[in-house]
Amino acid sequence: MPTRVLIVDDHTIVREGLKQILDESANITVAGEAASGQDALTRLREESYDVVLLDISLEDRSGLDILKQIKGYWPKLPVLILTMHREDEYAIRSLRAGAAGYLTKKSAPTELVAAIEKVASGGKYVSASLAERLAFAVEPGRVGALHEALTDREFQVFSLIVAGNRITEIANQLCLSVKTVSSHRAHILEKMKMRTVTELIRYAVENGLAK
Repeated sequence: MPTRVLIVDDHTIVREGLKQILDESANITVAGEAASGQDALTRLREESYDVVLLDISLEDRSGLDILKQIKGYWPKLPVLILTMHREDEYAIRSLRAGAAGYLTKKSAPTELVAAIEKVASGGKYVSASLAERLAFAVEPGRVGALHEALTDREFQVFSLIVAGNRITEIANQLCLSVKTVSSHRAHILEKMKMRTVTELIRYAVENGLAK
C-alpha cells in the first residue's frame, strides 16, 4: 500500500508542485490537501493518513501550534515539517514539539521522498547539518543563545518583530489581541536582556535570524 500523505500548505502553487513530485513515486500517494491549519485538523478527523507534510507558516495558525494539536490527537501520526524557514530558526523547536523530521523547501525532490519514506516507517529525518546542531544542543554545560530561552509563541512574535511588523500587524497574523502581543514583546525584551526593538533587530541580524 502506498504511503498516504496529507499536504498542509497555504500556497496552491506549492501544493501542486509537491503533488507532481510525490506522484512520481510508486510508494507515495497524495491522499489529501489542506490550505490552513483548521482545514488540516478537519481532514485528519475525516480520513486516515500515514504522514502529514506540514508548513510552519500558515494563514490562520502557526504550523507549530497545529503540530502540537496533531500530536495531541494523533500521537503516532508522523509529521514532517517542510518550510522556507532555515533550520536554525524552527528545526529544534519543531522536533521538540513532536515533528518526525524537518526539511527546508530548498531540499531536493529526492530528499523529500526519502524523508517521507523514513518517517512513514517510524524513523526520524534530519539533515547532516541539523544532526550536528542537535548534538551540540545536548552538550553538558552548554549555554544556549539568548533567543533559545523564548517560548515558541514568543519566538514567533520575535521573528515577526525583527522582520519589521508592527504590533497590530502581528496581532492580526497570530489572531491575538494587541495587548497580548505587547505583553509578549515585553517578556522577549526582558528574557533577552534588551531594552529596545532596535537591539532585537541587531541581535537577529548578527545571529542569522533576520535578513
